[in-house]
Amino acid sequence: MSAPRINQQNRRALDWMNFFLADVRDGVGPYLAIFLAASHNWSAGDIGIVMGAMGIATGFSQFIAGRITDATSRKRALLATSSLLIGIACPLMALYPSFGVVLLCQIVIGASAAFVVPGISAITLGLSGYRGFSAATGRNQVFNHAGNVVAAIIAGVIGHFIAREMIFWMVALWSVFSLLSILAIRAADINPVLSRGIEVADDGGRTNGSTASDTAAAVPASNNSLRDLLTNRQVLWFALVVALFHFGNAAMLPLVGQKLSALTANEGAALWMSACIVLAQLVMIPFAHYSGKLSERYSHKWIFLVALVVLPIRGLIFTFADTPALLLAGQLLDGVSAGIFGVMWVLIVANITRNSGFYGTALGLINTAHMIGFFLSQTTSGFVIDYFDSYGAGFLYLSVIAVLAIVVHVLFVNDKRA
Repeated sequence: MSAPRINQQNRRALDWMNFFLADVRDGVGPYLAIFLAASHNWSAGDIGIVMGAMGIATGFSQFIAGRITDATSRKRALLATSSLLIGIACPLMALYPSFGVVLLCQIVIGASAAFVVPGISAITLGLSGYRGFSAATGRNQVFNHAGNVVAAIIAGVIGHFIAREMIFWMVALWSVFSLLSILAIRAADINPVLSRGIEVADDGGRTNGSTASDTAAAVPASNNSLRDLLTNRQVLWFALVVALFHFGNAAMLPLVGQKLSALTANEGAALWMSACIVLAQLVMIPFAHYSGKLSERYSHKWIFLVALVVLPIRGLIFTFADTPALLLAGQLLDGVSAGIFGVMWVLIVANITRNSGFYGTALGLINTAHMIGFFLSQTTSGFVIDYFDSYGAGFLYLSVIAVLAIVVHVLFVNDKRA
């Protein structure tokens, strides 16, 4: 069986879709807090509520987003609708910055964002087949990180030199570009059976001139039930690894920001933080690219292990760093772990759910584990720092959690490469 090739039109459309959705998925992110505090004098408590609402909405929507992605053959329309809703909600917050409007818009953005990862992954698998999926996912992540870099730079320039409100309109414009990129993908080329994680005869539905729809009609649906997925030990062990990774990871960058403020006495801390974010994203690009390439030949489990091992090393650097430059050096390692993680977790889920028919659902389930880890990281690390009165204690605490992720992964996750 030869791997199907993604034709040039679909490949270009996938590239631009990933590039623009990188910024659209998170709405205006941290810029919303700056806008509400600086331009409209919102209290820290109200800002925290609306910022948290997006994360909660995303967390509660992950599983159902995956289920809907598996159930529908109109995956382009689903992803396009999500992009459009985010594009409408962002400028509404700038036009009507009242608590009720902003809260509702953040909930809409959070729920819509839950459809992005399963949507992109399902469309890519439906176009590439399993044998082309590693390289295609690596390339997706390259354009995703490139989109984050460009968007961060443009947003910073717009917010500083023009107006903060324009950042909201930039996201709206990006959502239009995302929509056009999604619709540029040929629907007939997306195999609806493969996109759910069920293998077909030629790994791409192109036997003797047949279309994806023809092949889908000829291949029976999986006999697996949702209960089989929810009791699949490999899915559950990997979900625990992902939760522990994000438990150890999520609070690190915010804590770096706080430590930067302390080290610089708030002089230039914002510039150092911007450098941390942009440079880490630049590092992610080559690591995402080569992870996709290497995963075609080597074990997914052991490539993923590299991302896990880098995290506690990063935490130790942050623990003992006493200058902004050392903190920046430690943050560059985030580019290594996140670049590998972003590619490999999608591939590992594809492996352990192969032929289940619940690929999107599994992505949603594991994304829920991600959100749980994110929440625990943000909430518990602050208490540790307060108790020991030390940022170093917080970083060590997160590093220990990261080591637990390594242990669980090595002992219990089984690499099921085809």
